[in-house]
This record gives sequence, C-alpha cells and structure tokens, in this order.
Amino acid sequence: MLIAPEDESFAAAGAPSDGPRIGVLLCHGFTGTPSSMRPWAEYLNEHGYAVSAPRWPGHGTSWQDLNMHTYDDWYGDAERAFEKLQADCDQVVVGGLSMGGCLALNLAIDKGRDVAGVVLVNPAVNSARKDVKLLPVLKHVVPAMPGISNDVKNPDVQERAYSKTPLKAAHSMLSGFKSVRERLPEVTQPLLLFRSRTDHVVDPSSARIILSTVSSRDVEERILEDSYHVATIDNDAGVVFTVSADFIGRVATG
Repeated sequence: MLIAPEDESFAAAGAPSDGPRIGVLLCHGFTGTPSSMRPWAEYLNEHGYAVSAPRWPGHGTSWQDLNMHTYDDWYGDAERAFEKLQADCDQVVVGGLSMGGCLALNLAIDKGRDVAGVVLVNPAVNSARKDVKLLPVLKHVVPAMPGISNDVKNPDVQERAYSKTPLKAAHSMLSGFKSVRERLPEVTQPLLLFRSRTDHVVDPSSARIILSTVSSRDVEERILEDSYHVATIDNDAGVVFTVSADFIGRVATG
C-alpha cells in the first residue's frame, strides 16, 4: 500500500560527542502518523540526540487497514524501535503523544532502568466518554465512527490522520490503556508531562491518573495555554521542543 513520504517512519543518528550517546524514541498517536512527531524529532536531532519516530502498523495507510491491527502490534513495533536505539546509544528516553504516551509508559514499565526518562504530550491512558462502554458490541456492527483528528488550534496547520475512527482498533487501544493503568506504579523514571489547557480529544482524567499513580520522584507537569491536542505541531510546539530537550539532557547525563 502506497504511503506518503511524510507519513513514513523517521530516524536519524546523533551527533558525535565526548559524553554519553543519547537516543530518543517518539511515539505518535492513534490514527496519526510520524508526521506529528517529525518536527520534534528533527529539533532534538539538531541538538545532538539520535531519534526514532516509527510508524505503527495500520497507520498512514487506511482506516480499514488500521482495523486489522491491535495494541500489541503497535507496542511490538515500539519495543523493537527502542531496542534498536538502545543498541546504538548509552541512554534512551521515551516520549509520546496521546496513545503514543501510553506506549511510552508501557516501555518505561517493561524496560525499567533501561529507560532514562519519559516525556508525555497530552497522553492517553483513560477515557471518560460514556460511549466507549459500547465498543465491545458496537465494533461488530459499525466499522468506524467520525474521526478525532486535527485538534489543532493553529489554523495554518493540518494533522495528517484518518477522518474516521476504526472501532475494532479503538477497542484494542482501550484494552491497552487499561493494562498500562494497572501497572503505572511501576513507572519510576523522571517524567515530564505536557498538558494542553484545552484538549478536545483526551480528557483531563488521563493526566490526573498518571501524575497521581506513577512512583517517579522527579515529576513535572507543564500546562500549554495556546495549543489543542496535537501540541507537537501546534502553537506551543516550541515550548515542547526546548523544555523536553533540556529535560532529556539532564536525565540522560545525570
């Protein structure tokens, strides 16, 4: 299936350094593509970090294709990308947007001390929407519902994501959320969480659950005042880039 170049996985080696080689894995969100991660990845790479922003199975192709994949498929690719970075770097930090934040937390749980830090942007590990309770039945009746894409405040920016939400895939994602929520106390790494004041996709319960449940002692929450859900390409992208770069440098060399 033909995939647009901007939707493909992105990876770049870090600059040579006398210090530790630092890698950063960036995980995109549900129905999106690495295009929402690429400006962030390029910024971090320009500052010397090796970066990897994989495209998850079923993304960047068609929503019908996404309905053929599960949370385990996406996490499996995230794990392989992490292991590749780990082989090339001394320290690895994981980050993610929305569902990608859940994948990043999952890696922090499973990889333990091999993850130097976690950066989350409007992470999703829960949904307060009442209709999600219908997904186990609805997914067998309706293949998709209207999409949740392009929640961007900047009128000049468009997110590259599906216009529909495939329900079988969505149900699998929510199952992944539940599994990660139950294991959040196992997260001990330094954690930086960006949350948009206005987010029409992920409700505040996810950030609240993460911040109140992880065991990390080094935790910071930054509120983004001028962006919606896809803050990595919105008005506050510069804040995400600069603050995360400083955080990564601190936790990976400390």
